[in-house]
Amino acid sequence: MLSKIFKFNGGVHPPENKLESTGRPIQKLGIPDQLVLPLRQHIGNLPKLRVQAGDHVLKGQLLAEAEGTISAAVHAPTSGTIVSIEEQLIPHPSGLPDVSITLKTDGQDQWLPHQAIDWQQLAPADLAKSLRESGIVGLGGAAFPTQVKLRPASGPGLKYLIVNGAECEPYITCDDLLMRERADEIVKGIEIAQHLLKAENCIVGIEDNKPEAERAMREACAKSSLKITVAVVPTLYPSGDARRLTALVTGIEVPSGKRSTDVGVQVFNVATLLSVYRYLTFGETTTSRIVTVTGNVRNPGNYEVLLGTPVEFLLEAAGGALSDTNGLIMGGPMMGFQLPAAKVPVIKATNCIIASAPRLFPEPPPAMPCIRCARCADACPVSLQPQELYWFSRAKNLEKARDYQLFDCIECGCCSYVCPSDIPLVQYYRFAKSEIIAQDKAKEAANLARERNEFRLSRIEREKQERAAKHAQKAAGAKADAAPADDAKKAAIQAAMARAQAQKTEVTPQNTENLSPKVQAEIAEADARRAEAEGASAVDAANQEQQEG
Repeated sequence: MLSKIFKFNGGVHPPENKLESTGRPIQKLGIPDQLVLPLRQHIGNLPKLRVQAGDHVLKGQLLAEAEGTISAAVHAPTSGTIVSIEEQLIPHPSGLPDVSITLKTDGQDQWLPHQAIDWQQLAPADLAKSLRESGIVGLGGAAFPTQVKLRPASGPGLKYLIVNGAECEPYITCDDLLMRERADEIVKGIEIAQHLLKAENCIVGIEDNKPEAERAMREACAKSSLKITVAVVPTLYPSGDARRLTALVTGIEVPSGKRSTDVGVQVFNVATLLSVYRYLTFGETTTSRIVTVTGNVRNPGNYEVLLGTPVEFLLEAAGGALSDTNGLIMGGPMMGFQLPAAKVPVIKATNCIIASAPRLFPEPPPAMPCIRCARCADACPVSLQPQELYWFSRAKNLEKARDYQLFDCIECGCCSYVCPSDIPLVQYYRFAKSEIIAQDKAKEAANLARERNEFRLSRIEREKQERAAKHAQKAAGAKADAAPADDAKKAAIQAAMARAQAQKTEVTPQNTENLSPKVQAEIAEADARRAEAEGASAVDAANQEQQEG
């Protein structure tokens, strides 16, 4: 155990409601007749389809491969036939349908041939490529593609590898049961992550309301060749947030706008590292996960269920929802969202299904005016000013909200939980964030259009200048070619005139001495006419010669 646990600002301690689902071991559910696998199961780009309707697939077979840097593959959770690829209702806050693969199961659960991966001997680039094909994402609820966070360190490693077993949201107990029952496998996953990231210190953070999980993890860590510390932190929501847990066990605050890796820290959920171990040790891709089913059901518990299983199938396994159930929540009551229907499938981000009822989640009273009591500021774990963000968001003063670090808000709901005026503060923050994102996208599109137009105008001007330069060059060349031709023409004229003069000399009349003035005048007049005619003939001959030349 660490000698010192640090603190973070704020936090709340709502009723835990965890004991109801921890009385039984994890139950493994059967195979439903049909599985629906949305492509949108993670943060980042949608994967690219690799199958089509009518294909028969085996368990673990690639259905859609990761596309781009941040993406995750989707694999067949069991064997069967692809019956359709179309938009279907998915578990998402929007309540909108999205592209999904429908798999008709054959009940055989036949695996695609797979084998262990020698990760200790594999080159870092090959290992990164292999993890990209695993389909593993953060199973604590964030669903961030794990291969991005597990890129092998090329230089000095991280200072801290933190394993998140806090599970601070009320009702959720899937990680608690996982640590109790599969601690040895989780520790082997920690060893793999430490090898890849070259982390100097490995710390497992667990809230103090999970003594059995703490004991199991401590015993498993003692068997490891690594020095893995188990840190027991106070039960205080949202201690399971990655940045809050980092602050609790290391005292390191991740600065605004920075990532945990910028301060030498990487955080993984316990279920995520278990999946990494199963993939590298046995070649098993992500086909199932543990889900807590609790709330207004007859038999709350934790179930290992195939991805794509309808939520209603889970509810039946838990004895069915009670008659006064008025909705279903995916995730915890603080940060979860209402499901649009019971037929939506379990996805990689589904860690908990809560059947809600008026006695569990009564309708909130009408919101009253803010009394500026500052309880929200006291409870904010990110040390923001929620009341100011509320006013700016409500007034659509988005730039001011941005200046007050709106995007540092993790939407944990602590402010709404303690508000005596029952103001749904988080809803205002989500609205403001969506408006700012929409404005930024519109501005980016306008900037891109302007840049394209400026590039087009500069291209037109450049082409105009290039044409003018070509015309000038062509004209200069023509002038240069014309100059020798003029010189040749002049020389030809002079030569012709010289020949005419010679001819004139040769035909000069004889016996012209002692002539009368009258006769001399007539001779001079005839000579002038002859010279004029000969000069014209010489010019014509020179032109003809030039043309022929």
